[in-house]
Amino acid sequence: MAGLSGTGRLTDDLYLVAHHEQTGKPHLQPRALGLGLAGGLLAELTLSGSIRLWHGMVIAADATPPGDGLAHSVLDQVASEREHLQPRDWLLYLARTAAADVARRLARSGYLASARRGWRGERWIPVDAECAFVPLARVKSALDPSRPLNVHGAALAGLAGACGLGARLALYLPPKTGRAVTEAVQRLDPEMRELIAQTQAAVDSALLSHRV
Repeated sequence: MAGLSGTGRLTDDLYLVAHHEQTGKPHLQPRALGLGLAGGLLAELTLSGSIRLWHGMVIAADATPPGDGLAHSVLDQVASEREHLQPRDWLLYLARTAAADVARRLARSGYLASARRGWRGERWIPVDAECAFVPLARVKSALDPSRPLNVHGAALAGLAGACGLGARLALYLPPKTGRAVTEAVQRLDPEMRELIAQTQAAVDSALLSHRV
Protein backbone atom coordinates (compact mmCIF):
# COMPACT_ATOMS: atom_id res chain seq x y z
CA MET A 1 0.00 0.00 0.00
CA ALA A 2 1.15 3.53 -0.73
CA GLY A 3 2.85 5.32 2.14
CA LEU A 4 2.04 8.59 3.87
CA SER A 5 5.20 10.21 2.54
CA GLY A 6 3.63 10.63 -0.90
CA THR A 7 5.27 10.31 -4.29
CA GLY A 8 7.25 13.52 -3.85
CA ARG A 9 5.65 14.94 -7.00
CA LEU A 10 3.79 18.25 -6.79
CA THR A 11 1.00 17.42 -9.23
CA ASP A 12 0.25 14.12 -7.50
CA ASP A 13 -0.35 16.01 -4.26
CA LEU A 14 -2.50 18.58 -6.07
CA TYR A 15 -4.61 15.81 -7.61
CA LEU A 16 -5.24 14.28 -4.19
CA VAL A 17 -6.19 17.64 -2.67
CA ALA A 18 -8.61 18.20 -5.57
CA HIS A 19 -10.50 14.92 -4.99
CA HIS A 20 -12.45 13.47 -2.09
CA GLU A 21 -10.16 11.26 -0.05
CA GLN A 22 -12.69 8.39 0.08
CA THR A 23 -14.85 8.55 -3.04
CA GLY A 24 -12.42 10.13 -5.47
CA LYS A 25 -15.06 12.66 -6.52
CA PRO A 26 -13.45 15.87 -7.84
CA HIS A 27 -13.99 19.11 -5.94
CA LEU A 28 -13.58 21.13 -9.16
CA GLN A 29 -15.28 21.21 -12.52
CA PRO A 30 -13.24 19.52 -15.26
CA ARG A 31 -11.78 22.61 -16.95
CA ALA A 32 -10.49 24.09 -13.69
CA LEU A 33 -9.12 20.72 -12.61
CA GLY A 34 -7.32 20.15 -15.91
CA LEU A 35 -5.75 23.61 -15.92
CA GLY A 36 -4.66 23.31 -12.29
CA LEU A 37 -3.00 19.96 -12.92
CA ALA A 38 -1.40 21.30 -16.11
CA GLY A 39 0.07 24.09 -13.98
CA GLY A 40 1.34 21.43 -11.61
CA LEU A 41 3.09 19.52 -14.40
CA LEU A 42 4.84 22.70 -15.55
CA ALA A 43 5.68 23.54 -11.93
CA GLU A 44 7.33 20.13 -11.44
CA LEU A 45 9.63 20.81 -14.39
CA THR A 46 10.32 24.33 -13.13
CA LEU A 47 11.31 23.03 -9.70
CA SER A 48 13.65 20.46 -11.24
CA GLY A 49 15.25 23.07 -13.49
CA SER A 50 14.06 21.27 -16.63
CA ILE A 51 12.17 24.29 -17.97
CA ARG A 52 12.43 28.04 -17.50
CA LEU A 53 10.05 30.96 -17.92
CA TRP A 54 12.10 33.37 -19.99
CA HIS A 55 10.68 36.67 -21.31
CA GLY A 56 7.17 35.32 -20.92
CA MET A 57 7.89 32.07 -22.75
CA VAL A 58 8.37 28.46 -21.61
CA ILE A 59 11.73 27.06 -22.71
CA ALA A 60 13.50 23.77 -22.11
CA ALA A 61 16.61 24.13 -19.96
CA ASP A 62 19.89 22.26 -20.09
CA ALA A 63 19.27 19.96 -17.14
CA THR A 64 19.17 16.27 -16.34
CA PRO A 65 15.94 14.86 -17.81
CA PRO A 66 13.36 13.83 -15.18
CA GLY A 67 13.15 10.13 -14.41
CA ASP A 68 9.35 10.17 -14.24
CA GLY A 69 7.71 9.15 -17.51
CA LEU A 70 4.95 11.78 -17.50
CA ALA A 71 7.31 14.63 -16.66
CA HIS A 72 9.72 13.39 -19.32
CA SER A 73 6.91 13.37 -21.89
CA VAL A 74 5.92 16.96 -21.09
CA LEU A 75 9.55 18.09 -21.27
CA ASP A 76 10.00 16.37 -24.64
CA GLN A 77 6.99 18.26 -25.99
CA VAL A 78 8.36 21.59 -24.78
CA ALA A 79 11.82 20.86 -26.20
CA SER A 80 10.49 19.72 -29.57
CA GLU A 81 8.32 22.79 -30.17
CA ARG A 82 9.87 24.90 -32.92
CA GLU A 83 8.69 28.20 -31.44
CA HIS A 84 8.63 29.08 -27.75
CA LEU A 85 5.09 29.29 -26.39
CA GLN A 86 3.61 31.23 -23.50
CA PRO A 87 2.62 29.43 -20.29
CA ARG A 88 -1.07 29.91 -21.14
CA ASP A 89 -0.63 27.96 -24.39
CA TRP A 90 0.96 25.04 -22.57
CA LEU A 91 -1.65 25.13 -19.81
CA LEU A 92 -4.48 24.88 -22.34
CA TYR A 93 -2.72 22.10 -24.24
CA LEU A 94 -1.75 19.98 -21.24
CA ALA A 95 -5.12 20.49 -19.52
CA ARG A 96 -6.85 18.27 -22.07
CA THR A 97 -5.35 15.07 -20.64
CA ALA A 98 -3.73 16.17 -17.36
CA ALA A 99 -6.34 14.63 -15.04
CA ALA A 100 -6.17 11.21 -16.71
CA ASP A 101 -2.38 11.34 -17.03
CA VAL A 102 -1.82 12.19 -13.37
CA ALA A 103 -4.43 9.66 -12.20
CA ARG A 104 -2.65 6.89 -14.08
CA ARG A 105 0.68 7.96 -12.59
CA LEU A 106 -0.81 7.85 -9.09
CA ALA A 107 -2.29 4.43 -9.84
CA ARG A 108 1.13 3.14 -10.86
CA SER A 109 2.48 4.47 -7.56
CA GLY A 110 -0.21 2.63 -5.61
CA TYR A 111 -2.32 5.60 -4.53
CA LEU A 112 -5.37 5.16 -6.78
CA ALA A 113 -7.42 2.26 -8.09
CA SER A 114 -9.77 2.32 -11.07
CA ALA A 115 -13.49 1.83 -10.50
CA ARG A 116 -15.96 1.44 -13.37
CA ARG A 117 -19.26 3.28 -13.01
CA GLY A 118 -21.23 1.80 -15.91
CA TRP A 119 -22.32 4.35 -18.49
CA ARG A 120 -20.72 7.15 -16.44
CA GLY A 121 -17.28 5.83 -17.25
CA GLU A 122 -14.32 5.42 -14.96
CA ARG A 123 -13.44 7.00 -11.63
CA TRP A 124 -10.18 6.73 -9.75
CA ILE A 125 -10.63 5.89 -6.06
CA PRO A 126 -7.94 6.51 -3.41
CA VAL A 127 -6.58 3.22 -2.11
CA ASP A 128 -6.24 4.68 1.40
CA ALA A 129 -8.13 7.75 2.63
CA GLU A 130 -5.44 8.71 5.13
CA CYS A 131 -2.74 8.70 2.46
CA ALA A 132 -4.97 10.79 0.18
CA PHE A 133 -5.53 13.35 2.95
CA VAL A 134 -1.86 13.85 3.83
CA PRO A 135 -1.13 16.52 1.15
CA LEU A 136 -3.41 18.89 3.08
CA ALA A 137 -1.14 18.43 6.07
CA ARG A 138 1.82 19.37 3.89
CA VAL A 139 0.03 22.57 2.89
CA LYS A 140 -0.69 23.36 6.55
CA SER A 141 2.97 22.93 7.44
CA ALA A 142 4.08 25.12 4.53
CA LEU A 143 1.76 27.93 5.64
CA ASP A 144 3.25 28.07 9.13
CA PRO A 145 5.26 31.35 9.14
CA SER A 146 7.49 30.08 11.94
CA ARG A 147 8.89 27.33 9.70
CA PRO A 148 11.51 27.70 6.95
CA LEU A 149 10.14 27.98 3.42
CA ASN A 150 8.99 24.63 2.03
CA VAL A 151 8.95 25.21 -1.72
CA HIS A 152 6.92 22.09 -2.52
CA GLY A 153 4.25 22.92 0.06
CA ALA A 154 4.09 26.61 -0.83
CA ALA A 155 3.78 25.85 -4.55
CA LEU A 156 1.10 23.25 -3.77
CA ALA A 157 -0.84 25.80 -1.73
CA GLY A 158 -0.51 28.41 -4.48
CA LEU A 159 -1.67 26.08 -7.24
CA ALA A 160 -4.54 24.78 -5.11
CA GLY A 161 -5.72 28.33 -4.57
CA ALA A 162 -5.19 29.19 -8.24
CA CYS A 163 -7.50 26.46 -9.50
CA GLY A 164 -10.28 27.15 -7.01
CA LEU A 165 -9.54 24.95 -4.02
CA GLY A 166 -9.30 27.82 -1.54
CA ALA A 167 -12.58 26.89 0.13
CA ARG A 168 -11.41 23.29 0.58
CA LEU A 169 -8.16 24.45 2.16
CA ALA A 170 -10.11 26.75 4.50
CA LEU A 171 -12.14 23.80 5.79
CA TYR A 172 -9.09 22.09 7.28
CA LEU A 173 -6.56 24.86 7.82
CA PRO A 174 -6.42 27.73 10.34
CA PRO A 175 -8.34 31.01 9.84
CA LYS A 176 -7.03 33.51 7.29
CA THR A 177 -5.76 30.68 5.11
CA GLY A 178 -6.14 32.81 1.99
CA ARG A 179 -3.75 35.43 3.29
CA ALA A 180 -1.31 32.75 4.44
CA VAL A 181 -1.32 31.22 0.95
CA THR A 182 -0.60 34.61 -0.61
CA GLU A 183 2.28 35.22 1.79
CA ALA A 184 3.75 31.75 1.14
CA VAL A 185 3.57 32.22 -2.63
CA GLN A 186 5.32 35.58 -2.33
CA ARG A 187 8.31 33.75 -0.84
CA LEU A 188 8.72 31.58 -3.95
CA ASP A 189 11.04 32.54 -6.80
CA PRO A 190 9.66 34.82 -9.56
CA GLU A 191 9.25 32.05 -12.14
CA MET A 192 7.12 29.91 -9.84
CA ARG A 193 5.04 32.93 -8.83
CA GLU A 194 4.46 33.75 -12.49
CA LEU A 195 3.43 30.19 -13.28
CA ILE A 196 0.92 30.17 -10.42
CA ALA A 197 -0.45 33.53 -11.57
CA GLN A 198 -0.77 32.28 -15.15
CA THR A 199 -2.60 29.17 -13.92
CA GLN A 200 -5.07 31.26 -11.96
CA ALA A 201 -5.65 33.57 -14.94
CA ALA A 202 -6.33 30.58 -17.21
CA VAL A 203 -8.76 29.07 -14.69
CA ASP A 204 -10.56 32.38 -14.17
CA SER A 205 -10.89 32.85 -17.93
CA ALA A 206 -12.19 29.32 -18.43
CA LEU A 207 -14.79 29.69 -15.68
CA LEU A 208 -15.91 33.08 -17.00
CA SER A 209 -16.37 31.78 -20.53
CA HIS A 210 -18.31 28.81 -19.13
CA ARG A 211 -20.77 31.13 -17.41
CA VAL A 212 -21.31 33.37 -20.44
